[in-house]
Amino acid sequence: MREKQYCHFCGNRLARMHVEGRERFFCQSCQLPIYENPVPATCTVVQDNAGKILLVKRSVAPEIGGWCLPGGYIEIGEAPDASALRELTEETGLAGTIDRLLGVMKGNSDIYHTLLMVGYRVLSFTGELVAGDDAADARFFPAREMPPVVFRTHRRFIEMATAPDTGASHPGR
Repeated sequence: MREKQYCHFCGNRLARMHVEGRERFFCQSCQLPIYENPVPATCTVVQDNAGKILLVKRSVAPEIGGWCLPGGYIEIGEAPDASALRELTEETGLAGTIDRLLGVMKGNSDIYHTLLMVGYRVLSFTGELVAGDDAADARFFPAREMPPVVFRTHRRFIEMATAPDTGASHPGR
């Protein structure tokens, strides 16, 4: 994995120093630690009236050709729910309404190291299904006939969205 080399404020070379209880990048010119934070991303578990799950076939790295949920990175100034619905439309042509937040979990990335994944369930949508943006294909699959889903966080969000609703609250799920 590539590491930062230069301060994004002044352009000077970064050093590694023990700051605030851990080793971090530090700009000696600015006298500031350079925090490395998870990159925020969203995905949606879209279910049709028959309970089928919408998956997209990736046309970009990582995992080109693999199946996953519609989703992507949150843009600067964008709310997580707005990001999820934007990505859904960009990748599938569908406009959806969020039913509920499924959860937030850590994901891994070869490019960004750590992702902060926010998952939503969508049960109501309109539009014509068409693969777009980062998707080579987009299809609804019965839960028992889905191809392998390439991202662990996406598999977990599918499990959460399709679990029987007991009416009980599940904090921390």
